[in-house]
Amino acid sequence: MTAPTCFRSARGRPLLLLAAPLLLAAPMASRAAEVVARVGGTNVTSDELRAYVETLPAAEQASLGRDPALLAQFVRTYLARLAVLREAQARKWDQDPAVKAQLDRVRDQALTELYLQSVSRPPEGYPSEAELQAAYDGNPGALAVPRQYHLAQIFVSAPRGADQDSEERARRHLDEALGQLKKGTDFAAVARATSDDAQAAARGGEVGWLTENQIVPGIRGAVKGLAQGAVSEALRLDDGWHVVKLLEARAPSTRPLAEVREALAAELRAERTKANRQAYLARLLEQNAPALNELALSRVVARAK
Repeated sequence: MTAPTCFRSARGRPLLLLAAPLLLAAPMASRAAEVVARVGGTNVTSDELRAYVETLPAAEQASLGRDPALLAQFVRTYLARLAVLREAQARKWDQDPAVKAQLDRVRDQALTELYLQSVSRPPEGYPSEAELQAAYDGNPGALAVPRQYHLAQIFVSAPRGADQDSEERARRHLDEALGQLKKGTDFAAVARATSDDAQAAARGGEVGWLTENQIVPGIRGAVKGLAQGAVSEALRLDDGWHVVKLLEARAPSTRPLAEVREALAAELRAERTKANRQAYLARLLEQNAPALNELALSRVVARAK
């Protein structure tokens, strides 16, 4: 296990004792609870923090597990809120009648939501392998990957409306780059030496893989007509001149089930949860038919205005 690190406040009091793997690794029953944080005179154990982390969405939990710095920041925020809670309790803020009424409403809402989640949750085995396959086979459009293009470019900055001197300088810069290409100089070398797109220039002009819809219209048509390894003519756009090379192209395809399995299963579970929730509420209202006093309701709304 990573050794805990002690972070101190400006006054030198320990605020945070944290080893990132401690919170997210083994189940609680497999190790004794350890103090991982402290605020004021209150210790926070690994069990407390792990239980809190487990209430977060799965994607956020995964991010915390991958990034110790993010986890440390998360815990600092948790400690700050804990300090606020301790101060509110010390001042008996929760015993103020207005605050107590609001807390009761919040508690009721939280209890209602937690119960609804419990009765709406699909069975652990859902979706089955057959259900996953059926969902995959029945929705090919959503899993389609359009044609992709691996591009590199040489960019010469020349915004439309610039003064004549700037236009001429840009044109000379462009002609120099085109001249090097005509001599057979490697495209990547020319891009590194002349392109005004610094990030792409450092990669030999490479801009990565793009789908057809991700390519700006002024370049899209030229790219679609290029053979692999071919270079376009100079293309004038509002921001300047673009000379594009098609490094590689991928035909349209469908993402395999193995690649989308987790996301598809999560989507199916979410849809089933929503359907279960709606069905449960409808059944509950059918068993406990509500009766509304329309006249009294209209007076409530009138007061609210």
